[in-house]
Amino acid sequence: MQYWLVKSEPAAYSWADFVRDGHTDWTGVRNFQARNYLQQMQPGDLVLYYHSVTSKEVVGVAEVAAAAAPDATAEPASGWVAVALQPRQALARPVSLAQIKQDSRLTQIGLLRQSRLSVMPLRAAEFDTILELGS
Repeated sequence: MQYWLVKSEPAAYSWADFVRDGHTDWTGVRNFQARNYLQQMQPGDLVLYYHSVTSKEVVGVAEVAAAAAPDATAEPASGWVAVALQPRQALARPVSLAQIKQDSRLTQIGLLRQSRLSVMPLRAAEFDTILELGS
């Protein structure tokens, strides 16, 4: 199993929208490194859902429901991909970016090292630490 973090602006597509819909295709990623990460995702992988820009906090856990397929919002044969995600659970308490920055166990997390990337891998220990902070 692999662990990931995806970022979305709550005004564009919030955790509440995701839960209401019950699933989504994670479309619109137009960064090559993030695309490569999407291609590595496999069904059953766990994903932290991060609200970017305004609240800057991890709010829930999703699961990869289907591996990468062509992104329906991109030009055909462009190489851009999307994965299917489904919500698993909201965190009892959102974990803020400030909390993440203050936790010595998270100093190497991609969220701090490549803050503009919308899809990134996590180490199992980083994923578990955030779950602990959000419980």
